[in-house]
Amino acid sequence: MLQATGIEKNYGELHILKGVDLQISAAEIISIVGSSGAGKTTLLQILGTLDTPTKGKLFIEGKNPFELNEKALAHFRNQRLGFVFQFHQLLPEFTAQENIAIPAMIGGKNQTDALKAALHLLDRFGLAKRAQHKPEALSGGEQQRIAVARALINDPALVFADEPSGNLDTENANALHQLFFQLREEMKQSFVIVTHNAEFAQMADRSLQMKDGQFV
Repeated sequence: MLQATGIEKNYGELHILKGVDLQISAAEIISIVGSSGAGKTTLLQILGTLDTPTKGKLFIEGKNPFELNEKALAHFRNQRLGFVFQFHQLLPEFTAQENIAIPAMIGGKNQTDALKAALHLLDRFGLAKRAQHKPEALSGGEQQRIAVARALINDPALVFADEPSGNLDTENANALHQLFFQLREEMKQSFVIVTHNAEFAQMADRSLQMKDGQFV
């Protein structure tokens, strides 16, 4: 599914990643843990093609995304990768349903079909009654589930999550963690999740620790 070899990232004289190797199988959940500044988020951004490595190679589904031109890379990212962030980054002027549908419309799906698919996901997450609510009218747990649904709208092969439960209380965090495992069983996606939640990290198929830009 994903193979990264010798990934390095430098910002001038600052070496953030120092030769990271990682292989991810289909329908696998991997957690990445480590102290702040260890390089976790930088690695996640490179694996998700949001940033480019200084050195190293990345293959996703047998394809090197960094060999694509800018337009093709954006399309690949939109269709094959999903992203969930600590701060859900929902657009405040749009409803829950519209926020979920946006990546599908960017990918070329017509508005009617995109909104229908978004409503299906809302129903799947028990939020159908919240479809027309804007983010300000949703709880933190609801907003984060909307963000997960948005990440899934194009049926990506890989979902990257950066501290997805970092701003949630214990109950909502546990519910979100269980949701990831349910989605893996039902939709067979792989998840790469950066987290400080030790309990959740140990629930993953593999928990990898980063220190000083490397796995230890």
